Amino acid sequence: MDTIIKDKQPEVLQAVVIRFVGDSGDGMQLTGTQFTDTSAMFGNDVATFPNYPSEIRAPKGSLYGVSGFQVHIGSVEISTPGDSVDLLVAMNPAGLKTNLMSVKPGHTIIVDTDSFTKKNLEKALYETNPLEDGSLENYRVIEVAITSLTKETLKDVEGLENKSITRSKNMFALGMVYWMYDRSIEHTIEFFNKKFKTKPQLIEANTKVLNAGFFFAETLELIPNTYTISPAKMPKGTYRIVMGNTATAWGFLAAAEKSGLELFLGSYPITPATDILHELVKHKHFGVKAFQAEDEIAGITSSIGAAFAGDLAITTTSGPGLALKGEALGLAMMIELPLVVVNVQRGGPSTGLPTKTEQSDLLQAMYGRNGESPVIVIAASTPANCFDYSFMAAKLALEHMTPVVLLTDGYIANGSAPWKIKTVSEMPEISNCIIKEATENWHPYDRDKDSLARNWAIPGSPGLEHRVGGLEKDRVTGNVSYVPDNHEYMTKIRAEKVKRVANYIPDIEPEFAKKGDLLVIGWGGTYGSLHSAVKEMNDDGYDNIGLAHVNYINPLPKNTEELIKGYKKVIVCELNNGQFANVLRMNFSGIEFLQHNKVQGLPFGNTELIEKFKKYLS
Repeated sequence: MDTIIKDKQPEVLQAVVIRFVGDSGDGMQLTGTQFTDTSAMFGNDVATFPNYPSEIRAPKGSLYGVSGFQVHIGSVEISTPGDSVDLLVAMNPAGLKTNLMSVKPGHTIIVDTDSFTKKNLEKALYETNPLEDGSLENYRVIEVAITSLTKETLKDVEGLENKSITRSKNMFALGMVYWMYDRSIEHTIEFFNKKFKTKPQLIEANTKVLNAGFFFAETLELIPNTYTISPAKMPKGTYRIVMGNTATAWGFLAAAEKSGLELFLGSYPITPATDILHELVKHKHFGVKAFQAEDEIAGITSSIGAAFAGDLAITTTSGPGLALKGEALGLAMMIELPLVVVNVQRGGPSTGLPTKTEQSDLLQAMYGRNGESPVIVIAASTPANCFDYSFMAAKLALEHMTPVVLLTDGYIANGSAPWKIKTVSEMPEISNCIIKEATENWHPYDRDKDSLARNWAIPGSPGLEHRVGGLEKDRVTGNVSYVPDNHEYMTKIRAEKVKRVANYIPDIEPEFAKKGDLLVIGWGGTYGSLHSAVKEMNDDGYDNIGLAHVNYINPLPKNTEELIKGYKKVIVCELNNGQFANVLRMNFSGIEFLQHNKVQGLPFGNTELIEKFKKYLS
């Protein structure tokens, strides 16, 4: 259908933040995703933040069972899913209770009044009904009997059970939001036709409810006009909205294509990393071999076997799984085989907060093995550049013959953003250390004089027979060696090999002030928040603050110390209790590193960062 003609032109906004919340079964993730995709098709810049409970089906109506999806759309640069919310759609009292503090005073809340029953109010720990006690006077509250209106809309649709009817109510809410923000419903109807192509009654039901919500919003006096957000001005190219985990998987596919190797993934499912496995399984036509192992140890050891056999080998996990993989990761480092370990960080320790974000696995990635076991550690920083850093992780592993730990986190892994599609020809070349045939005096631990990478002899190659294992090796033959001097030499050469990676990675390029009074240092998935906060301060006249976001952590870029010394004060911001700050202190003595830390399972907010930065600038 075409967008309806309105008496009044929509009010133009630069950006808006919308959050959909409800029970796990209310379809909030789907609702948010559809609004995001539609806005992206319109040309808006977008950033999203899915936030869902750890339990597969948390108790219905409970405070800890709330599932949410936040989307920030704009005609300007969008770096984060946003702090404060312009529109909250709350499908139950628990969703309202847990999210009200994020709504800007005077802004809009849509509630499903059918869910505000005595029982649901008690589950949400309300003593009185907030729709009646005056506690929402500072907001524009739009009360709609969404469930009842959905049932009324579908009363004549045959073949639908009551459960399917009730589950369609999220589309009523989505239709209302589409009308409010001048969005077309065509993309979502097309989605229905594809998703339910074998169930025409579901196509009919969801389409009818979406239309009903759209036209119902038009009749509401509480919505006097609609709003629109113009397309964003972005560099020319072909874009698509991509989640971080999907981008990670695609980066490995590109690396396999570029290196001419087959891709092997040995993995055990774990939140929030499992979607990488799900995505790679779809691409067997690209030569992907995906193995869902019986546990984390089998996942990484199968990948080590694949690396020994000549594949681009990866394994994926989260914090608890990385702990289990520690011994085998040390083995890969000892054998000197290329392996990428993806750690999608989540709240810990132990099971912790499995669906929430954190950056608390850094020291585990750096040092979580026995003995002297340095490996390359890099970190992606946005959903889109998960593609670039998974590609780079594979490149470094293959070219330096050592494991690489790639750190992402739940925030960017589950979040989505526009990604400019690249061609294989635009990506850097990937070489490898494979030798095809034995030369005179060949030895398995012959090394490149610059990178110190050993050669990679594939089993079954005539004349290249050799042994590998976890015992210390002779520096030349690879045979087991207990010679004290040889062990010390091998320990140092493996460390030096990782150290020399600094010669092959780019310098840090600071943003905003190149020198000044305050340098903000971040790493990993905090980039969007830090960039947004520092940019806002620069736009407000604070031209003495810069941002250095670090993606290469071990080794650090060669210009790190020089860069830091160009500022009077340095503050390290991270979602842990100061792990990267301690890494910097170990590397650069005599420099004071201030800290701003947060361990709440949530990303940084702009307001908190700006307040902290202004404090140190004053």
